[in-house]
Amino acid sequence: MKHDTTWLAAITFDSNGLIPAIAQDAETGNILMVAWMNAEALAETFETGRAVYWSRSRRRLWRKGEESGHVQIVHELRLDCDGDVLLLKIKQQGGIACHTGRESCFFRRLDGDGDNAVWTITDPVLKDPELIYK
Repeated sequence: MKHDTTWLAAITFDSNGLIPAIAQDAETGNILMVAWMNAEALAETFETGRAVYWSRSRRRLWRKGEESGHVQIVHELRLDCDGDVLLLKIKQQGGIACHTGRESCFFRRLDGDGDNAVWTITDPVLKDPELIYK
């Protein structure tokens, strides 16, 4: 059964038909990852309550957790003031959002100054990616 998707008209997709989607832990507020969605991914996310993205590298829908088991349950969808960025407040199954085996994709912090600036890894690997994607 097809549902009414007129709500999609409020969204400003880019020239490739995509919109950035920020996944935020609904409980802690931690930003876990940023991905892309097209209208089909967003509609499926809304209908199923599970995060679905558009994989730019694979050129297909990417149902988060389809390989890793680390599904994202969507508690809330929000659209920014310009209608061109989505925020998904989610519950991350398994506690790992990043393909590196970490909770968040944002595990590097810029430290130092000037010529001494370096990216410092701040978050541990929770599970070896080779064990996740075998």
